[in-house]
Amino acid sequence: MNKRFKPKFNIKKGDSVVVIAGDDKNRTQPRTVLSVSPSKGKILVEGVNMVTKHLKPNAQNPQGGIVKEEALMSISNVMLWDAKAKAPARVKRERTETGFVRVSKKSGEVIK
Repeated sequence: MNKRFKPKFNIKKGDSVVVIAGDDKNRTQPRTVLSVSPSKGKILVEGVNMVTKHLKPNAQNPQGGIVKEEALMSISNVMLWDAKAKAPARVKRERTETGFVRVSKKSGEVIK
């Protein structure tokens, strides 16, 4: 990503999204966004892009072991979920008196 201009994405933490590309592609099941990293153009989605991590024994986990956790994926591989239309939808930004709001292009509803 270019460091001169901060990128703006229409996806925020806590949104419902569907995965439209990759191994976990499923356009019918919405999932929750856990974190967004705009500078990297990456996103962390609940239950998607699971990787295996090996943990050394430590004070909190004296046994150590192998755990599965979510890994970052490209933000271009997800689309916002429109609850009213029950489908993935594109988003536009409209200016209001207080700032900008996200509006679904499919149903015209404001996304909270």
